[in-house]
Amino acid sequence: MFEELLEDVAQTNGLRETSTWLKLAAGLSAIVLCLLSTGYAAPLFIALVLSAAILTLARVDLRTYAELFLVPLWFALMSVAVIVLISGGEHVFWNWDPLPFLSLSVTRESINTGFFVLCRVIGGMSALLFIALTTPMTDLFVVMRKARVPDFVIDLAMIIYRTIFFLLDQVRQIYHAQVMRLGYSGWKESVHTFSVLCGSAFIASWDAGDDLVRAMDARCYDGKFALLGENRPVELRPLAALALFLIAASAAVVATQGMTLL
Repeated sequence: MFEELLEDVAQTNGLRETSTWLKLAAGLSAIVLCLLSTGYAAPLFIALVLSAAILTLARVDLRTYAELFLVPLWFALMSVAVIVLISGGEHVFWNWDPLPFLSLSVTRESINTGFFVLCRVIGGMSALLFIALTTPMTDLFVVMRKARVPDFVIDLAMIIYRTIFFLLDQVRQIYHAQVMRLGYSGWKESVHTFSVLCGSAFIASWDAGDDLVRAMDARCYDGKFALLGENRPVELRPLAALALFLIAASAAVVATQGMTLL
């Protein structure tokens, strides 16, 4: 499953031994800077730097990274197309009124707005993928506990994270069994088979929850799960690289204020 591949990449990437605090600071700060930017150049600069770090420092496969970008980029492009058509503006390049209450147009202002939104999405997704591909969830749970996040929130997140993978595995096994039995050979059969898959997955997840509760009781669960993540020290070279990146990105945000495509 692709979700398992993400965790595998996070566990084996080239930045695995780098401090989790530094990687979170880089990703979250990049998102904030993308939101603060008023020009399109700064988010593109952030996306370029973080993508280079993912591909060269973390040594993530280019195809994996591109596949991860494909789905959010597709949604972003559709959203940008809508923004361009309905935003309006003074400098009109194309206009169409298909209905009395609906006017579609392409203007200089709408193109600038749509391109700016697209660049923000690209920059933010690069930051999120940087965190996802370089930081395993176990390390994030450790950071959450260090940051004094309530224990019940961490435990709930750990249970949800475990249940996601269990449910995906159950759905995959049930689906493959149905395909081998020609459960999706026709439209009627597909509807019936899909309903059976949903019901079976629900029952399996319910049983898994009961098993988890009994296992927790057997191990004298007292309201706090044990965490297996590692505490890695903050080293000088990664810290200097982070500081240099944040200074450069902040300078790009200030220097490119209001920059537009057209």
